[in-house]
Amino acid sequence: QVQLVESGGGLVQPGGSLRLSCAASGSIFSTNLMGWYRQAPGKQRELVAYIFRGGSIKYSDSVNSRFTISRDNAKNTVYLQMNSLKPEDTAIYYCAADALYRTENPQYWGQGTQVTVSS
Repeated sequence: QVQLVESGGGLVQPGGSLRLSCAASGSIFSTNLMGWYRQAPGKQRELVAYIFRGGSIKYSDSVNSRFTISRDNAKNTVYLQMNSLKPEDTAIYYCAADALYRTENPQYWGQGTQVTVSS
């Protein structure tokens, strides 16, 4: 079993930055994929970015060039550096992990952390 604990959300003004962290407990073999997904009020959950243990990365078009995902395999932790934040980035951000390659619906999920972009 894997537990994911997110941190780093909060309120930021448009154009500002935030850094999210997600630490995974349990077997490192259960975290081949680690990623961030988000859900805004009234909208479906969507991919933000994911990264595989080997280093392959994918971003959604809406955050590409503004957000950077990275991971520390030794710490079993994934990060999301968010720059040039926009009001439309406001959502609950969820950390997710999967032992294999299930990018659309990973096996493990964190509780979520609120990100609010507002002046």
